[in-house]
Amino acid sequence: MNGLQLEHVTGSLDVDVEHGYVGDLLSDVMGNAQPDSVWVTVQSHANIVAVAAITGIRAIVLAGGHDFEEETVKKAEKEKISLLKSPDTSFQICGKLYELGLR
Repeated sequence: MNGLQLEHVTGSLDVDVEHGYVGDLLSDVMGNAQPDSVWVTVQSHANIVAVAAITGIRAIVLAGGHDFEEETVKKAEKEKISLLKSPDTSFQICGKLYELGLR
């Protein structure tokens, strides 16, 4: 995910991801995201970490310049889920991920 100019919040920066997923409806992410994915969302609450842990998502990118809630960061540290954020829109981030070869 180098080249995306993401701000690191917590977790490893050396995360191997093979897929990408974008979505803000948690049930959709649980049903459709693949393991070893990076998830792009505007959701910032702690439930996103639970969804990531259940599905095998390795990193969450918070779009739109939003900030993660403090509880979310603590939960991500416990679950070893990487959190990053960007001022870019979800659409822009996904375009960049696609250019990097994630599908």
